[in-house]
Amino acid sequence: MKKFIYILFACISFQSHACPDLLDNEMRVLDSSNTQNLCEYEDNVILVVNVASRCGYTYQYEGLQSLYDNYKDSGLVVIGIPSRDFMQEYKNESDVAEFCSTEYGVDFPMYATTKVRGKKAHPFYKKLKKETGREPSWNFNKFLISRDANKVIYFDKKVKPESKELVQKIEYFLES
Repeated sequence: MKKFIYILFACISFQSHACPDLLDNEMRVLDSSNTQNLCEYEDNVILVVNVASRCGYTYQYEGLQSLYDNYKDSGLVVIGIPSRDFMQEYKNESDVAEFCSTEYGVDFPMYATTKVRGKKAHPFYKKLKKETGREPSWNFNKFLISRDANKVIYFDKKVKPESKELVQKIEYFLES
């Protein structure tokens, strides 16, 4: 009987630590052959942004970096995912990486250029759409994911990273 209880407890413990399906996605790191599973960010508040280097909203990189700097020690991760879906991203990923680091000092996680909308969207973006009913309508759309990955809030491109609306939701999720 003791052995049965031990096995049962071990199974329950294992299941309670499984990565949420929303985060269980392999992404290739920008300008690299390395991949990373987003489960690494489990238990963090995550702000996912489809970014572009040649867009009228590119200035938002500065605000995204500032958010990351201000809240990373509290558990915020900003994730940048370049996309050419709107024809405003460099074709060469090394150009994207260089632009982000030299122009805006970006050091938050950046992933490979990815489709973010439509039938060919990356599975992660399909899951985000399923959760929110929204997909990026342009560059710099944002998805804020709670620590337990059970809540996802969509923010339009016009919502700036330093906006009161976004900052308040980030702080709420960090405190939850």
